[in-house]
Amino acid sequence: MPIRIIQGHHHTLEASHINVVIDVIRAFTVAHYAFINGVQGIILAGTLDDALRLKKIDPDFLLAGEIQGLPIPGFELDNSPVRLHNLDLREKFLIQKTTNGVTATLNALSTEHLFVTGFTNARTTAEFIKRNLLKKDDDMIINLIASHPSGDDDLACAQYISEILQDTNRISAEETIERIRKSEAAEKFYDNEKPEFLQEDISFCIQELPSDFVMKVNLNKSNPLIERFQVGALIPDHEGYHL
Repeated sequence: MPIRIIQGHHHTLEASHINVVIDVIRAFTVAHYAFINGVQGIILAGTLDDALRLKKIDPDFLLAGEIQGLPIPGFELDNSPVRLHNLDLREKFLIQKTTNGVTATLNALSTEHLFVTGFTNARTTAEFIKRNLLKKDDDMIINLIASHPSGDDDLACAQYISEILQDTNRISAEETIERIRKSEAAEKFYDNEKPEFLQEDISFCIQELPSDFVMKVNLNKSNPLIERFQVGALIPDHEGYHL
């Protein structure tokens, strides 16, 4: 059961059994808090034009995201978990457009099961996959995609997940948190000359939050949709793209 860790958001992957896309700072941390706050689903948009097109289909959809880390004019939400965590998102759908996480996910669709996570839901995601999907099959292909092209935050989280999946647990949560804090992606959040990046966002990104759900991408939609998938739910035998 080889587990491959792939870094970056532009990649061409062969068909696989399981893909997990990781964006700690901050897209899938934001997604996790959005689901905790009741959001119904998160539609992934590869480009700004795609996001605006989806908004025209249903003006009640909320635009969320960033370009190079910065808020997008006209979007209701940016990519800050701090700014989002107190919002009531019940019965709402988000359209998410981000530089790394969303792009990496849209490049990872050729799989049977596709999950997204930050560090906040990493252990829950890994334990869910280990319990429900792993088989003693040497041909099973599992890709852990650290979406930041060079930062250590997503790579640290990918390695943490890999250890959990393999029951080796040689990397602790504390070690992973320290690497996230010291990563290239985190640096600008500690820079007083860049007030647009909130230092508190990093604090939100490095909390392990007990959850009863994982974030699974519905591959049967015309636009890939992240859904809240209850940990105790049964996975259909036929779902998504098949090998």
